[in-house]
Amino acid sequence: MAAPGSTGRRTGGLRSLIRGPVTPVDDHDAVVGALYREYQRPLLTFVLRLTGDRQWAEDVVQETMIRAWRSADQLDERVSLMPWLATVARRIVIDNRRHREARPVEVGDGPLENLPTTSGTDGMDGLLRKVVIAEALASLSDAHREALTETVLRDRTVNQAAEALGIPVGTVKSRVYYALRALRVAMEERGVTA
Repeated sequence: MAAPGSTGRRTGGLRSLIRGPVTPVDDHDAVVGALYREYQRPLLTFVLRLTGDRQWAEDVVQETMIRAWRSADQLDERVSLMPWLATVARRIVIDNRRHREARPVEVGDGPLENLPTTSGTDGMDGLLRKVVIAEALASLSDAHREALTETVLRDRTVNQAAEALGIPVGTVKSRVYYALRALRVAMEERGVTA
């Protein structure tokens, strides 16, 4: 076993890190324990340089050791394990960065607490009401919908709406009146009061 604080360069394989005899059942655990004792410090130093965050670096080292434990049988014949461990750790850091960049930034609940809600709910009532109104508007005739669009949605006077639609002012007034009545009935049929 190399002296504590060594760079982890070995001339033997992974099994040479283990002190004393081990049974096949403890073999993986003993290998990973020895691997951790030998390579944890240099690997942590390496990962710290990659991440700049100690907690993240410790998580990466732990995940690297788990992967080494899963691959213990394949690591037996390797001369030096530090290059393999460093490569695995670097790939984990890269994957973590990609994962963080792919996810939207989490902002917590603070900004959501200040949003106004409809009648104490989470806003679903308002959304459902808008959907019902859109369906009710779609059920109107084209002439009635155009009259409402010009006067209500575009906030035009009856005279401006008549000019835009190319129809007499009296016709616009009549269409708006009957459109509002039909809209009210359509909304009541859908369970929404105007």
